[in-house]
Amino acid sequence: MDISSLGITGVAAITVICLLIGQAVKATRLDNKWIPIICGVCGMALGIAAMYIMPEFPATDYITAAAVGIVSGLAATGINQAAKQIGGK
Repeated sequence: MDISSLGITGVAAITVICLLIGQAVKATRLDNKWIPIICGVCGMALGIAAMYIMPEFPATDYITAAAVGIVSGLAATGINQAAKQIGGK
């Protein structure tokens, strides 16, 4: 079994894009408490779009694609916080 057949690359791509969106929002004057919500909503939109664009995406309906996208978007904020904790900030 090839790892690309699991659709992991599409999920990772959504996480990276949401991480970049979160970093961009952090650079604005918007309060940081909104970053997880923004990442989740962007992840949802990217998940639904990925369902149509990427044939190997692990979702075939709107609800599953939205859920995968939201979890990927929220994972981006978790990755950011893990990096902060490991870095000692």
